[in-house]
Amino acid sequence: MKQNKLETISNLFEGKEIKCVWDSEKEDYYFSVVDVISVLTDSSNPRKYWSVLKNRLKQEGSELTTKCSQLKMKAPDGKNRLRDALDTKGVLRLIESVPSPKAEPFKLWLANLGSERIDEVFDPEIAIRRAIDYYRKRRYPDKWIESRLKGILDRNKLTDVWKEGGITENKEYAILTNEIYKEWSGMKANEYKAYKGIRKESLRDNMTDLEVLLTDLGETATRELAKKYKSYGLNQNKAIAKRGGKIAKNTRDNLEKELGKSVISNQNNLNYQYLSEKEKLENKKYI
Repeated sequence: MKQNKLETISNLFEGKEIKCVWDSEKEDYYFSVVDVISVLTDSSNPRKYWSVLKNRLKQEGSELTTKCSQLKMKAPDGKNRLRDALDTKGVLRLIESVPSPKAEPFKLWLANLGSERIDEVFDPEIAIRRAIDYYRKRRYPDKWIESRLKGILDRNKLTDVWKEGGITENKEYAILTNEIYKEWSGMKANEYKAYKGIRKESLRDNMTDLEVLLTDLGETATRELAKKYKSYGLNQNKAIAKRGGKIAKNTRDNLEKELGKSVISNQNNLNYQYLSEKEKLENKKYI
């Protein structure tokens, strides 16, 4: 597991300390189960509480305990020790399993969230309005929001073409997307995110106008080439994705020659910084 460690998350679970590890490959956090149990219960021995709860969940046939990973995290004595850890989805399932009054606010939040998503199934416009409100609260201009929504539609057109070309698994879509990114930017999507200092956040939401333009060009070129040559299967589509990315790379090269500088930026739109040091990307040049 390629890890970028975040020792604690502040202001989560009422500001209590929850140790976790960031997995940059899976793009998810793994949280210390004992820390979560400590926050959600009044137990004086959260480690024992988790042991009892774990046995109960096993007897009930829950798969939650099998999802636990053993990861090294800093203990109170300052040493790194193995701890049971769950990813974000696992922690939410854990909260639902904890019979404690302190867990009720979290369970209510999850119930409200589920209710909202069901409402969106019946009326998809709710989801669109929610996305627009999200971007407006972060002071993105309406013109940018309009372009972003159009970009989502264009991306769906590409994935539809890939689907017709025999691409069905999420990991295959990720592989093809990375082929486009690598060809024009020199980085896979997760490397690009690390370069910009972001994690779970959307890469496009943190791109400059020129970066978005090159991304769109690479994906649009890939879509049109895949339609023309009727590529089928992962290998054929990888070759087409590389060609699409190359078209964007040619544009990037010409643009950078005229500008006299790189159009790849390490800037992001976050108003916060992660506590851990930025991951070093060795042997890579972005200028």
